[in-house]
Amino acid sequence: MGFKMGIVGLPNVGKSTLFNALTRTAAAQAANFPFCTIEPNVGDVAVPDARLEKLAEIAGSKQIIPTRMTFVDIAGLVKGASRGEGLGNQFLANIREVDAIAHVLRCFEDGDVTHVENRVDPVADAETIETELMLADIESIDKRLQNIVRKVRGGDKEAVQQERLLRAALAALEDGKPARVVDVDAEDMRAWKQLQLLTTKPVLYVCNVGEEDAAEGNAFSARVAEMAAAEGNAHVVISARIEEEISQLDAEEAQMFLEEMGLHEAGLDRLIRAGYTLLHLETYFTVGPKEARAWTIPSGATAPKAAGVIHGDFEKGFIRAETIAYDDFVTLGGEQAAKEAGKMRAEGKAYVVRDGDVLHFLFNT
Repeated sequence: MGFKMGIVGLPNVGKSTLFNALTRTAAAQAANFPFCTIEPNVGDVAVPDARLEKLAEIAGSKQIIPTRMTFVDIAGLVKGASRGEGLGNQFLANIREVDAIAHVLRCFEDGDVTHVENRVDPVADAETIETELMLADIESIDKRLQNIVRKVRGGDKEAVQQERLLRAALAALEDGKPARVVDVDAEDMRAWKQLQLLTTKPVLYVCNVGEEDAAEGNAFSARVAEMAAAEGNAHVVISARIEEEISQLDAEEAQMFLEEMGLHEAGLDRLIRAGYTLLHLETYFTVGPKEARAWTIPSGATAPKAAGVIHGDFEKGFIRAETIAYDDFVTLGGEQAAKEAGKMRAEGKAYVVRDGDVLHFLFNT
């Protein structure tokens, strides 16, 4: 299980430059004019995880297969997008298809790069985008409420539930707040997700700073950090230009470049880690002579659900999971040594998989 993150923002904030760097492709044209990205570019990137390489080294695995994250470069939104301004309707539809939103915010001064509103104000930019998404949700809710009137009057249970949730979202939106602030009960969560409201998407603010500010950020990114904290959202500081340069280097050159810039790791690593936290995701591993592989699961997933990520039959016919904690696998030097030391456990259907678990599933065919 991977997940799909939509990269959004006003035109010319560095979205496509960041996308190119993250996916190591030139698929998205990074040009100094609005709407240079017409269709959403999609790119899969491997999720870097040093644990996977260590496991493969110990097990002598011939192949390493990391889990993957999908980035969608969505063309620049502008004020009025909810009314179809620019290419608004198309872009808003693309946002509905992603699991989370990365708001790329311009946190750099550069007279050669035009800002659509002729100023650098990342907080105002974030508010512009949020407002457009909220307006689009209000319009969508109004239409849906009109369409289910008859079913609600007829006592249709699903329609009654849908109306209740839609009205709760509408109340928040009309109060100037995104739908994600609505407190949804567990029994309503499935129906809530099916509403596919734009402002229910988790948000990660990406502060695009100049190269000189990549290590510590600047006054612009500090304002974004305050805004994110107040909202309960996350933020990361990245220099898209640095990421673009790194993407053209091999691993050794990239590490030397990062050290010269005073950085401990690439922005991609921070972005993915923030994305995992944002969506409450974890990683488990399967390891053997043939391959070492990482798998992404939601936090709190049980062993059968984790098995189902590999194949549906694994979940349906689940018998048990043989489990070794990552630290035990590494410290003891592999599966056999961990087993002899009593560190391999047999876990049943109720077991909640932990981040870093090395698992082997037994199942009925």
